[in-house]
Amino acid sequence: QVQLVESGGGLVQAGGSLRLSCAASGRTFSSYAMGWFRQAPGKEREFVARISNGGSTNYADSVKGRFTISRDNAKNTLYLQMNSLKPEDTAVYYCNANHVFLREDYWGQGTQVTVSS
Repeated sequence: QVQLVESGGGLVQAGGSLRLSCAASGRTFSSYAMGWFRQAPGKEREFVARISNGGSTNYADSVKGRFTISRDNAKNTLYLQMNSLKPEDTAVYYCNANHVFLREDYWGQGTQVTVSS
């Protein structure tokens, strides 16, 4: 089992920044691919960013150039630095841990990000 706890959400004005954190406990954090997803009211959950266990990253087009995903394996923590925030970034942001070989997939409880115009 892997437990994921997100933090760092809040209310920010358009153009501002936030940094989300996801603290992981349980199995070996470094062996998991980690990702951020978000879900806005009335919409389906969507991919935001992903970082592999080797450190490779990829991003949704909507956040590319504004968001940066990173991980600190020594601290068992995943981060999402969000800059130049827009009202359309408003959503609940979820942390995900995925291990293809073990066929395991875990989610955090989510943290609310609200961007005012």
